[in-house]
Amino acid sequence: MDELMQEIAACAARLVVEEGLEYGAAKRRAVKSMRLPQRVALPNNDLLEQHVFEYIDMFCAETQPQELLALRRHALQWMGRLQAFRPYLSGAVWRGTATRLSDIYLQLFCDDPKSTEIALINMNLSYDVTTVKGFHGEAVDALSLHSVCPDLEEDIGIHLMIYDFDDVRGALKLDEKGRSVRGDLAALKKLIEDGGEHEDIRRYENKR
Repeated sequence: MDELMQEIAACAARLVVEEGLEYGAAKRRAVKSMRLPQRVALPNNDLLEQHVFEYIDMFCAETQPQELLALRRHALQWMGRLQAFRPYLSGAVWRGTATRLSDIYLQLFCDDPKSTEIALINMNLSYDVTTVKGFHGEAVDALSLHSVCPDLEEDIGIHLMIYDFDDVRGALKLDEKGRSVRGDLAALKKLIEDGGEHEDIRRYENKR
C-alpha cells in the first residue's frame, strides 16, 4: 500500500507541475490514468507536495525559480491593489511549488462581502463568481478573473476567496507541522526580498 501511495503521488506530482492542476484534481487524474479503483486510498497533501518538489528539482530546476518569482511579484501587485480587503496569498505561489501554469489564490477578509465585487467593477474588470470550500470546509464565494503577468507575458488566473473579517483569526493559525499556510502582503514581500525562499522549501531541503 505504501508503494502504491508513492506511485500515485509521483503521477499526481507530474500533473501538478506539467498541467498546473490543483492537488485534488491531480490525485483523481492520477488514479484514472493508472486504472486504479476510484475508492483507492489517496496520498495526503504532504506526500504529494514532497513529490512535487522532487519533480521540480529533477525536471524544472532551471526554469521554475524564475517562474515562481514572476508569479509572486504579480501576486504582490494584486495584493497591493486589494490591500483594503486584507489579502492573504495561499496555494502553490505561497508554498513555492508554482510554475507558469499555476494560478494565484488570494483570500480576502472583508467587512462587507460585496465590497470586493464593487471594487472590481470600479476597476472595469470582468470576473466569474463560483462557490468553493473555505479553509474550514464552509462555502465561500470565489471571484475569478484573468490578468497578464508582465514577467511571463502570459494570462494568469486570479482567484479571490471572500471571507468575513472575523475569519482572519483562523487564517493566522499554523498547520499541524507549524507551517504558515498563507501569508499577507508583508510576508510575501519578505519572501521576495529573501530571494524567494519559503520556509516549507527550506524544511524540505533540510530533510534531503
